[in-house]
Amino acid sequence: MSGKRMSDRKRVNVEEDRLSSLPDDLIHKILSFVSIKQAVETSVLSPRWKYIWTSMPYLNFSSQDFCTLPKFSEFVKHVLLGRNNQIEVTSVEVAFRGKVRQAFVKTILNYAFSHNVQQLNITCLCGKKIEFPLSRVSFRSLKHLTVTGYDYNSITTTPDWEMPALTTLYIHCLTLYNGNNTDKGTNLFSNCASLKNLTIKKCTMEGGLNGFNICHPGLTSLTLEVGFTRVNVDTPQLKNLTIKQWKGVHLISAPNLSSLHYKDLSYVGHEDDDYDDLSQLSTDLLHLEKANICIKCIFEEKVAAHRIVCLLQQLQSVKFLTLNLEVVEVCWCWSLMFIF
Repeated sequence: MSGKRMSDRKRVNVEEDRLSSLPDDLIHKILSFVSIKQAVETSVLSPRWKYIWTSMPYLNFSSQDFCTLPKFSEFVKHVLLGRNNQIEVTSVEVAFRGKVRQAFVKTILNYAFSHNVQQLNITCLCGKKIEFPLSRVSFRSLKHLTVTGYDYNSITTTPDWEMPALTTLYIHCLTLYNGNNTDKGTNLFSNCASLKNLTIKKCTMEGGLNGFNICHPGLTSLTLEVGFTRVNVDTPQLKNLTIKQWKGVHLISAPNLSSLHYKDLSYVGHEDDDYDDLSQLSTDLLHLEKANICIKCIFEEKVAAHRIVCLLQQLQSVKFLTLNLEVVEVCWCWSLMFIF
């Protein structure tokens, strides 16, 4: 019996040694799947693990790991002060609840960008509005940025971002305000020369900005989801366009578009509407291959038929077209008007 116990202990020790014998970069990759708090806790395992966390290139902070925000703030300061400053930061994730100070957020951003961070994810789970100082920090190395708010207007920032290396941007529940800029037609993301993929969800404009102007020569993928702000898009290299539950899309010029996904399950309109967001796509969609149109019409049948047919006429060069049943029925009723 004692021999079996000794054998089990040896087996456990061998397994522990195998994990401890892994190179630091592989251990860092494994620890990247947990919070930095859990990574720090591994320092008590053995002398081998005591300083592993200090060279972690992945920093994942979450206030949910702490009972109060002050304790969370103190822990973040401890990590930033105790970390090996010679090691660059590959990615930073920050999720917090409650009312945090702007200075606290800026401290994390300054540290991340002074260590050449490439990926940044910020999630604000509080109901309080917070100003996000995106325009006050150098973003030279950042390639991927995700900013997620709790609800409309929970995070505000100015749109004058300078991120020359940024390729992917996802913003959710973000309010962009004009600040001291008197130009109401501000071209968003014009200082993000490398931007390829852009997602805008539940975002609004304030401070005199009339709407989203997205004029970008290199953008290839654009998603607009759940919004009520006018959008003007001029993207000559755009390949993929997704519009879901977004009202007031005034003009989209994308001559090289190859894939279109349009979804609106609550479209309401009348004959005297000032704008028609169903028919404001560019008319030169010569390279369009796939189109998926899903519309639930809640207005007069004739108006619905006319507007949907106008949209489909702009998709005449498409190779693969998917329509929901209601669109097919409306088009069928439209055709009957000319027969009878």
